[in-house]
Amino acid sequence: MTSTTHFFLGANSGQGFQTLFPRFCRPEDFHDLLVLKGGPGVGKSTLMRTIGKAMEERGEEVEYLYCSGDPQSLDGVHIPRIRTAIVDGTAPHVIEPQYPAAAGRYVNLGQFYDIAALKKSRSDIIRCTNAVSAAYQRAYRALGAARQMSDSAAALMREGLDAGKLLRRTDGIIGRELRGKGNGGGDACRFLGSLTCQGPVWRFDSVQALCPKVYQLQDTYGLAASVILRLHAAAAARGFRAVVCPDPEHVEQMQHLLLPELGLAFVTSREGMAYTGPAYRRVRLDAMVDPACIKRYKARLRFSARVSAALREEGLDALREAKAAHDQLEALYHPHVDFAGVQQLAREELERIESYL
Repeated sequence: MTSTTHFFLGANSGQGFQTLFPRFCRPEDFHDLLVLKGGPGVGKSTLMRTIGKAMEERGEEVEYLYCSGDPQSLDGVHIPRIRTAIVDGTAPHVIEPQYPAAAGRYVNLGQFYDIAALKKSRSDIIRCTNAVSAAYQRAYRALGAARQMSDSAAALMREGLDAGKLLRRTDGIIGRELRGKGNGGGDACRFLGSLTCQGPVWRFDSVQALCPKVYQLQDTYGLAASVILRLHAAAAARGFRAVVCPDPEHVEQMQHLLLPELGLAFVTSREGMAYTGPAYRRVRLDAMVDPACIKRYKARLRFSARVSAALREEGLDALREAKAAHDQLEALYHPHVDFAGVQQLAREELERIESYL
């Protein structure tokens, strides 16, 4: 088992910001859930990274959870063995401890702002904050239009899908790979990646770390969801705990499935989400569509692909704009943060967490 893994709890999509925070932050799953409060530039990500690195040095398995707005920043750090996590509990993923102190607690970093100094920057702070929000709204409008084009193309391809062939191939994999009984337990739900200000970011390194045997589902037209659903149902029936990775564009559908007990993963791969690592098997789902169907809709598919790509680039440009505005916002706050106080608080919280080891 690897000592670190990397996932997302939030994702940007054509339906707006998608969040898995409520599923992750269930109080029954934690001995201690630290919910960080405080605005931009106050050091939330730095505090989490400091504690994560310290836990790695103590030999603990650590899960890093990244920010879809800026994948260089963290939204959370999870130390599973001691059932402890630290999460950013501010918008757009506001979290409140359901059982304060008993299972979760606030950590207030806002106390380290120089409030009097920041009030002098009030107008600039409001301007930058509103610019961030407007850029995200622009991004989601463009991504929503791109999603509609992609969904239309997928609907055309499902007309020519050989569903029986797909079912037989899936059941063949189940018969070969899903043998024995697992240890049971609830699934984990994570996004494997997101469209970010840096473009699409997918943490396939976590797949390779947890699962040496990878089935790559080559899927241009969104046909993999039914395959993964059937694989997951078979794994659950046999008691294998899964890491379920939803599709940010269709959060009710599974996009990737990891079965760490078996060292087995099923990953969807396509343009913009290309899996380039070693694959035990490559399953060409596109080949299960009648070539006559592809030929019949060839012009429409090309049009959809071209328009979707242009709209996603527009969405990406808006995400870059949001990041630039957020950087300006952080620059307004940084000079007025007591970082020595933040570092002291990080040491105190780390000492408390180390007492759980």
